[in-house]
Amino acid sequence: MSTKNLIIAFGGVSPEHEVSVLSAIQAISSMENSQYNLVPLYISKSGKWFTGNQLLELETYKDLSLLEENALQCAFVKDDIGRTHLKQQNSSGLFSKPKSYPVYAVVCAFHGSGGENGAFQGICDFFNVPYTGSDVLASSLGMDKVKAKQVCVANDIPVTDSLDFYESNWETDQETIIKEAEILGYPLIVKPCSLGSSIGVAKATSKDELINAVEMAFRYDAHLLIEEAVHPLMEINCSVLGTAQECRASVCEKPLGTTETLSFKDKYQSGEGADKGMASADRVIPADISSELTEEIRELAIRTFKTFGASGVARLDFLVNAETEQVYFNEINTIPGSFSFYLWDKSDISFKQLIDELIEIAIQNHQQKNGRVQSYETNLLNEKAVKGIKGLKGIKN
Repeated sequence: MSTKNLIIAFGGVSPEHEVSVLSAIQAISSMENSQYNLVPLYISKSGKWFTGNQLLELETYKDLSLLEENALQCAFVKDDIGRTHLKQQNSSGLFSKPKSYPVYAVVCAFHGSGGENGAFQGICDFFNVPYTGSDVLASSLGMDKVKAKQVCVANDIPVTDSLDFYESNWETDQETIIKEAEILGYPLIVKPCSLGSSIGVAKATSKDELINAVEMAFRYDAHLLIEEAVHPLMEINCSVLGTAQECRASVCEKPLGTTETLSFKDKYQSGEGADKGMASADRVIPADISSELTEEIRELAIRTFKTFGASGVARLDFLVNAETEQVYFNEINTIPGSFSFYLWDKSDISFKQLIDELIEIAIQNHQQKNGRVQSYETNLLNEKAVKGIKGLKGIKN
């Protein structure tokens, strides 16, 4: 394959749609002078797949309705020899032929449900194409805050006490849930189970605030998590790059917010250049904490990354009691905003080098997977065909 077509996949049916677009455009900008032919794969809020050179520019996303009218729909297809292509499904001219791009690798720049949760990774696995980031299992575990905490508890990774419940539980047994939550003690943090970017997250200091926070969070998810709040709180984040077999940690950061719990606005609409995604947020890098605490968090970040079986680049977020310096795992972001390049930049790795390494890891993971036995040679169906359909009745599960 003389031209290496690098598919940048982003957008998606998610409340974090716009954040994904920002991360993708940043990655595209960093790779403009690379060896790759950059091909955008934008998934709209309605779930349609689009491509076209105009999708490489941030200006295009000012009017999403107009974008859908002008962009070209596309899909993954297999050619006659089994290679996966990203193929345009329509063309602009009467006699023009829809373009088709053999896929070298896919850079996943999704955030939130429908892209960071393993769903798109499953599509890539089905079409047998290399993709950056974690696999289906690690992605889905990382997105599910309840399952993530259960994995941590099983592996002695410290987490805050919590309870979880579904909307149906809330409708039938609200008072019991409130009583169980109050045993944890106010203030409490209410979170949707499967969202990021602090969307739907609220702090409650009373029963009324708790009820309001729960009702608001149910707008985004049917499964909620209530956690005890860490106070006084200091948030420290650390990125990890590599595979579950071999990885390394970045410097730590201390995000700064207008409230003790960072909001969506703090993360994406603060600081200078708010169109830069997570890179625009106010933060201290390296975090102004002791060297002992820094190393503890970096080591815990690596251990957690390996425990989840993550791959590529992830950001591990930790809650720290500012007085006792007790550290608690908060969440793993398997596709972090802006790919956490601002942390690796402080670790002497440029954004382009970061994306290059993510692609290299993706290719290695893909080669290792395809080096295994993919089918089991047997004449089972031939034997069953001889016996006919009646012979299948004797098969037991």
